[in-house]
Amino acid sequence: MQSQQKMGTMRMGPLIFSMALPAMISMLINALYNIVDSIFVARYSASALTAVSLVFPLQQLVIAIAVGTGVGVNSLIARCLGAKDQEKADNAAEHGVVLSIVGGIVFILLGFLGSRPFLSGFTENAAVLEQAVSYSHIAVGLSIFVMVSIMCEKIQQSTGNMIIPMCQGLTGAIVNIILDPLLIFGIGPFPEMGIRGAALATIIGQVVGMLIGLWGVFVHQKVLALRMRGWKPNLRMIGAIYQVGLPGIIMQSLSSVLTAGMNAILIQFSETAVTILGVYFKLQTFIFMPVFGLNQGALPVMGYNFGARDRHRLLSAYRITLISALVILGVGTVIFQIFPAQMIMLFTPANDPAATADMLETGIPALRIISLSFLGAGFGIINSTVFQAIGHGLASLVVSFCRQLCIILPVAALLGYFFGLGATWYAFPFAEYIAVVISYAVLARIYQKEIKNLAPKAQ
Repeated sequence: MQSQQKMGTMRMGPLIFSMALPAMISMLINALYNIVDSIFVARYSASALTAVSLVFPLQQLVIAIAVGTGVGVNSLIARCLGAKDQEKADNAAEHGVVLSIVGGIVFILLGFLGSRPFLSGFTENAAVLEQAVSYSHIAVGLSIFVMVSIMCEKIQQSTGNMIIPMCQGLTGAIVNIILDPLLIFGIGPFPEMGIRGAALATIIGQVVGMLIGLWGVFVHQKVLALRMRGWKPNLRMIGAIYQVGLPGIIMQSLSSVLTAGMNAILIQFSETAVTILGVYFKLQTFIFMPVFGLNQGALPVMGYNFGARDRHRLLSAYRITLISALVILGVGTVIFQIFPAQMIMLFTPANDPAATADMLETGIPALRIISLSFLGAGFGIINSTVFQAIGHGLASLVVSFCRQLCIILPVAALLGYFFGLGATWYAFPFAEYIAVVISYAVLARIYQKEIKNLAPKAQ
């Protein structure tokens, strides 16, 4: 109870950072895991790293559905708590748990039956294809654990509890990092499993995170009372969750479509270009994950104060979150401009100087150009947080659709066709800053209709 009350009374700066810091730490560790995981895979073989890059869109799809559904549940719970509707908040959490399990079952089918048809469309290299399919069967087919884990994170975050979600991410990532070299290279009593070992290490880490999350939701937290034994589906409740969640799912799924589309464009130039895009996505998580942690801390605060009709606190949360995000991404831009070669060298295959030189030649300009988009992305992420927090997930979808499908892919294809591989990377900053203009136009409209005249209800 105290954790939800602080969202309406505590000073906004300390509140945002007390809520966001655990999520930021957890996400930084997860970003570190992503990088370390790919480093080990790259050391195993260059083809293995390319295979992981090809599977990445499917993994993005898993996260899109898990996070999108979780955000819908998070937003609904926070707004219900702000409006003092305890029963509806409890029921939203119960529905979230069930929806995450259903989503995981769907990915069992997709991972084992759909991986080969999907991946065969992006490479004719038999060795790369077999490694990609093998990795996908485990990492995608057994993704039910990460879906339940993410839902547990979102449920707890909606109540103001950020510590247990941090422990989920930390413990799962640490287990993953420890197991990676043991299972990939066959150290000690462990068999050499190669790329399958990397996938298995990921799943074991996710299982550990899920178990901690389930304990946090059903045993530790006291704000919500989940009664799964007598649970019954409520179509109106599911509709309320996906009013925010479905646009969020589609929005994040666009990242999967974007990556697959870019892979299709880049493979026409070389497999190295596809690998570099995969390396970029791994590296940029270390910059963007703290911002997404900030997002997770701010979303329930914004949702609670919107539900409580406190315009001043809602806007204060927006300003503090936006400024913090821009500072983080500004530092990230500087790092990508100064140290691209050093970052790429982390992912070069052992004892293969030709492949290393090829990756550096392709990757250095790519990282420098794409990083010019970081500040624009900061505006887009935080504006989307506002949209989701106040129940306007569709607004986030519109902005993201314009950026990732209507702009990046066509522009990248045209630039590549007329000016070559080096020009395709400019599609990222071009699209990001166009999206900034669109998102502020949408935000201004919502502000005038729903935020400008907010005032707390008389007691």
